[in-house]
Amino acid sequence: MADFSSTTTVDASPEDLFAFLSDVGNLPRYFARMKTAEPAEGNAVHTTAELPDGSQVEGEAWFEVDQSAQHISWGAEGSNDYNGSLDVSAAERGSTVQVTLHTNRVESGDSEVQNGLDQTLDTIRTLVEDQGVA
Repeated sequence: MADFSSTTTVDASPEDLFAFLSDVGNLPRYFARMKTAEPAEGNAVHTTAELPDGSQVEGEAWFEVDQSAQHISWGAEGSNDYNGSLDVSAAERGSTVQVTLHTNRVESGDSEVQNGLDQTLDTIRTLVEDQGVA
């Protein structure tokens, strides 16, 4: 069982940044391995992702958005006990974004998972600050 976390600051208003991040259609823009994400019934999302070996996997996950708390949570059923959350809050300049992830697939301290979280936040910052998407 492993828990991971990463935090960054983004030069954007919390409201605009959260609106961008909470749109299911934008998930593939900032999650590197995710290729598609489409809303399904209720809080379900159908996704396709590319694995490190180049193969693709399809699946369904749950995706819940709490607008008032600027909190997103997600997860997938199965033996990996995979779930995570993303929180946006006001910072002195812009917004703070924190991503957490829990999985039984790897051990604590797994550098590939941690690097993936850090890369996700770097991508969000680049999309918002350099490309003005939010």
